[in-house]
Amino acid sequence: MCNGIGKKLWLIPDCELPQEGEGVLKGHESVIVVNDNDSDANIDVTLYFADKDCYENIKWQVGAKRVRCFRMNNTDDMCGYVVPFDTQYAMKIVSDKNIVLQYGRLDNRQTNLAYYTTLGYSE
Repeated sequence: MCNGIGKKLWLIPDCELPQEGEGVLKGHESVIVVNDNDSDANIDVTLYFADKDCYENIKWQVGAKRVRCFRMNNTDDMCGYVVPFDTQYAMKIVSDKNIVLQYGRLDNRQTNLAYYTTLGYSE
C-alpha cells in the first residue's frame, strides 16, 4: 500500500484572482494537486481575507494516482463560491492523504503578462 508523497496541510499566502483580460490567454489562478496514494484524497479548502470572515465550505477530491487542476475562477471547482477579483486572500488546504500541490497565477492585466507558479508552505 502506498502512503503517497507530500503533506496533508498546505498554506498559500499570496492569492489574488486577476480579471480575465483581453488576451488569448485568460487571467486565472489554479491549484494543481497530485495524489500519489492508492486511495482518493478528500480535501478541505479555507479562504482567508484581510477584511472579512474566512470561507470554509470548499471540498475537493482527487482520485488515487491522479492529478487535478482546480481553477479559482470556476465556481464548480470552488463549490459555488465566487472568488472576488483583485482581492488579496490566502488559502489553507487540508487533505486526509499526503498530497503535493502547486499554485499558479496568470495575470495579463498589463501588456507584459506574468505567469508564475510556486509551492505552498507545508507542514
